[in-house]
Amino acid sequence: MARSRAAYEYTEAEDKSMRLGFLLIAAGLLSLLGLGCCWLRPALQERGGGGSANCTVLAVRQLGERFACTFSCGAACRGTARYPCLQVLVRTSRSSAPALLHEDERQPRTHPKCSYIPPCARDDQENSENVTYKQKYWKEKVGSQPFTCYFNQHLRPDDVMLKRTHDETVLLHCFLWPVVTFLVGVLIVVLTICAKSLAVKAEAIKKKKHL
Repeated sequence: MARSRAAYEYTEAEDKSMRLGFLLIAAGLLSLLGLGCCWLRPALQERGGGGSANCTVLAVRQLGERFACTFSCGAACRGTARYPCLQVLVRTSRSSAPALLHEDERQPRTHPKCSYIPPCARDDQENSENVTYKQKYWKEKVGSQPFTCYFNQHLRPDDVMLKRTHDETVLLHCFLWPVVTFLVGVLIVVLTICAKSLAVKAEAIKKKKHL
């Protein structure tokens, strides 16, 4: 019994390999749990009840009110500027009711009234020029041409998005890499145990031959 126990004692290298395997297993499980609770579930909720449609511009306008933004002019230099709010109203192929266009899923939460948020410049006039340029783009270059947009009837029935941040590729990577980490950890542990078991059996066969 003592010899059997001694034979199955892991060397320092095997012990480090086992610890690495268990560490990867724990990291994979914690990553899946964290991403699932904090990112994956909200992302799936964003996608639930949503889909794509063809959008056509109905109206492009600037609201009278201006919104504040924060600009950076150095490591310890920050300030506040203002920009006009641009609204792009569209009609989708799924509904005849007008909808407000946004850049992505996050914008309706941070800027629910505006379709375009310019890069915050120090000069208010520069911000206004950026918004005016975008307004001309939607009026003159896009015009009545249909384009692909995305919607979510459950969460934001009156808004549509120009692009998705939570697309299939991001969701796949969110799920894939924690699973790969977990499986690599399991593989390391299993291979270490198998290698040790084979080494012990080989040693036992070698001893029998010498008897």
